[in-house]
Amino acid sequence: MFEILKYILPALIVLATAYFILKKFLDSEEKKTWMAYQQQIADAKLPLKLQAYERLMLFCERIDLRNLVFRIQTNAMTVGDLTSSLLITVQKEFEHNLAQQIYTSDNLWKIIETTKDQMLHTITTISGKFDQSAPPAEFSKVLMAAAQTTDNPLHVAKKAIKEEVKLYLN
Repeated sequence: MFEILKYILPALIVLATAYFILKKFLDSEEKKTWMAYQQQIADAKLPLKLQAYERLMLFCERIDLRNLVFRIQTNAMTVGDLTSSLLITVQKEFEHNLAQQIYTSDNLWKIIETTKDQMLHTITTISGKFDQSAPPAEFSKVLMAAAQTTDNPLHVAKKAIKEEVKLYLN
């Protein structure tokens, strides 16, 4: 019995050592493969995220009152017509960019939603001060002036977008 143990015990020790070394090596290789896979996913996501931020910046530019009025206003419109067109356009622009929230933080998306709501509120509030059947010239001037104020919500949204992009590029 002792003779058999002399041969089996060293063989078991060698087998256990080989098992643990091989297990450690395979675990290490699995971890490397997983990390490479995660890096591939991160590399694929970055362009999508940057494109989403670009689209949100474009959204901010497109709902800027100065740009909206120039793009939408026609000579045949009344204040009521222009107001309706502005409100519809802002809402459509927002709906067109809804999917971008997948790639942004919850905080940034709340800022974008708040900006949209504040733009709609601004248009509605200013419109309420005018006769809805009047020509929109004076209404347009007041909208333009509102767009140039320092508390314009678009400034906050654009700054938030830039700050979030910096997190990915630095």
